[in-house]
Amino acid sequence: MTDTKERVERFQSRFAALTEEVGKAIVGQGELVRMVLVSLFCGGNCLLEGLPGLGKTYLIRSLGRVLGLRFSRIQFTPDLMPGDVTGTNVLAEDASGRRAFAFRKGPIFAHLVLADEINRATPKTQSALLEAMQERRVTVWGETHEIEPPFFVLATQNPIEMEGTYPLPEAQLDRFLFKLAVPGVTRQELAEIVRRTTAREEPVPSQVMDRGELLDWQGFVRDVVIAPHVLDFCARLVLATHKEDAAAPERVRKYVRFGASPRASQALVLGSKVLALLDGRMNVSFRDLRQAVKPALRHRLVVSYEAQMDGVSADDLVDDLLRSLPEVHEE
Repeated sequence: MTDTKERVERFQSRFAALTEEVGKAIVGQGELVRMVLVSLFCGGNCLLEGLPGLGKTYLIRSLGRVLGLRFSRIQFTPDLMPGDVTGTNVLAEDASGRRAFAFRKGPIFAHLVLADEINRATPKTQSALLEAMQERRVTVWGETHEIEPPFFVLATQNPIEMEGTYPLPEAQLDRFLFKLAVPGVTRQELAEIVRRTTAREEPVPSQVMDRGELLDWQGFVRDVVIAPHVLDFCARLVLATHKEDAAAPERVRKYVRFGASPRASQALVLGSKVLALLDGRMNVSFRDLRQAVKPALRHRLVVSYEAQMDGVSADDLVDDLLRSLPEVHEE
């Protein structure tokens, strides 16, 4: 028990050190940084949505630096091809002059991949990420190439209302553990950003953790336990996103076209396990689930056009779920 308590305290300390170091480069955005790190310790991909110029790309670059991970950036554009992401076979000549096809790895072969403005590429190119995000491998010309762990895709996207964007398909969205909204900055934060970025030298974060330590903490996260009645609440939350479920709230029945998949339950539980550790516990509580539910569900609810016209968002529907479902189900 003592060893476990010490490890929990060590986890809290290391998480705080990462947060502090990222804060040297990123002004404000404390909750955003916290939830991105939660996603990384879960071993899951993360989608960040916000207007251009809010520091999404800089945040992800800073994370690569403080975690000591091999980093690559893919700028998604309408003319980007799948092979530009995964890599392709090229005709190469060896020392003896013989020619043969050899696989040239694309930028997806890194520990931390920034998929910048992912919704500016065509659906065909977006789908090139699917296998890597789910199975941590890439298949090209029938040959499978493994990606070394840890592997994360941290993607940014502009709001879909902006010109030149393609909505991500549901299968793609489902591969993201969390979707996080990037808030705007306050007057004081904007002034600090301008001060830092117009000085002779900008602050540069230092490495705090390495690949081996991160993998170790990811394993420790999965040791956190979740009681059957808490797990049942998680399952009921996800099932109630489907309008045919008996427990679905009225607005879910009216506005949701398709509910969340089983991956939502996995994301919700894993995120809650990290949040439990940050609160000094080795067991998931209802409060942890409530903190993680919006990042885990908001991108997995396919709402109708009527919902968009009425100004009802996925977050609004998640609020309905939390209000209507009791934490303990009575048979």
